[in-house]
Amino acid sequence: MLWEDCPALFGGRSLRLATILGIRVGVNASWFVVLFLFIFWLNGSFSDVLDDDTLGFVAAVLAVFGFFGSILLHELGHALAARREGIDVSGIDLFFFGGVMKMSRDTTTPGQEFKVAIAGPLVTLGIVVVGTLISIALAGADGFWDTARLEGDAGVVDLLVSFLVAMNVVLLVFNLVPAFPLDGGRVARALAWRITGDRTKATRVAAALGQLFAALLIGYGLYTLVSDDDTFGGLWLIVLGWLLGSSARAAVAQSAFTQRLEGVTVADIMDREPVTIPAELPVREAYDEFFLRYQGWPWFAVVEGDGRFAGLAHRAAVEHAAHEEAGQMPIRDVVSAETGRVRDDAPLEALLTSEPLRREGALMAVDADGRLRGVVTFEQVTRALQARLAPS
Repeated sequence: MLWEDCPALFGGRSLRLATILGIRVGVNASWFVVLFLFIFWLNGSFSDVLDDDTLGFVAAVLAVFGFFGSILLHELGHALAARREGIDVSGIDLFFFGGVMKMSRDTTTPGQEFKVAIAGPLVTLGIVVVGTLISIALAGADGFWDTARLEGDAGVVDLLVSFLVAMNVVLLVFNLVPAFPLDGGRVARALAWRITGDRTKATRVAAALGQLFAALLIGYGLYTLVSDDDTFGGLWLIVLGWLLGSSARAAVAQSAFTQRLEGVTVADIMDREPVTIPAELPVREAYDEFFLRYQGWPWFAVVEGDGRFAGLAHRAAVEHAAHEEAGQMPIRDVVSAETGRVRDDAPLEALLTSEPLRREGALMAVDADGRLRGVVTFEQVTRALQARLAPS
């Protein structure tokens, strides 16, 4: 997890690749740039090791996709840990320098912060251990080290496994640097948070380390440009340092913003008495009594007799069922269950990145048993933010 806290830099739309365990996986446009650069960079070295240009190119392509696959596993480790802590994950994006796991809200305790932060490195460590054992079994210890340094002769499988182990070692070491927002920086924030009891102060400490590390990267990048005449490597370090520093500064601002919203929950701003339709009501009666009565309302929440939320009844579906079919079926049979819902005790912060809220304009607030407690709209969230962020 390199850039979880920099939505301003990488929060735009991404190309969707797949959905894994209910988590959207996408790629930023910059990912394609580094994909081709890595293939170009590895092609020559792999061809020399394998003594075959075609085989070297194929191995380079497989190695690059394997490396990004290991980054994806790293991010999934973070995502699953966040889910276990009750934090929704909106997606994972791969981009120029790695990956970003997008959480619906920040962690609320030092323990949560530590568990989510350490999960990714543990996955990467697992990849390193398993890959090393496989490589040593295939080529022996000496062969493994030679192949990992792209030296000597090796088969395709030996080369791919050794390379992926080496790259994941680099990923693991870099991510554990105690510089926010790297994983090591998040671990440092968790420790500072535990000691001080103040999340904002802990974020400032970890972000300061992040900015210091960013300055060192930029400085070394400039040195590389001037002294070693390594234009590509120098520019890479400068851009990486600039992004890391920007992200650390953004994290401080985001933490201060979150602190202003602390204590406000969905229950504080929602409409506690929304108009709802009983789930057993026939479609024809529901259309006459609700959709014809409330002209312009595109949907209504449908609830069971015990108050459990059944789904949304949309005007088009109800009108079709009322006129084109018998109209005597219960309204629960035509509801859309795939709709946005949120716990009524969720913090206001959790609504800020809600895609269903932006798409539908409202979320159904439910309790732990799934009973509908209210409806929170985009306008209510906007008003709450204005009230909280207005100057005192």
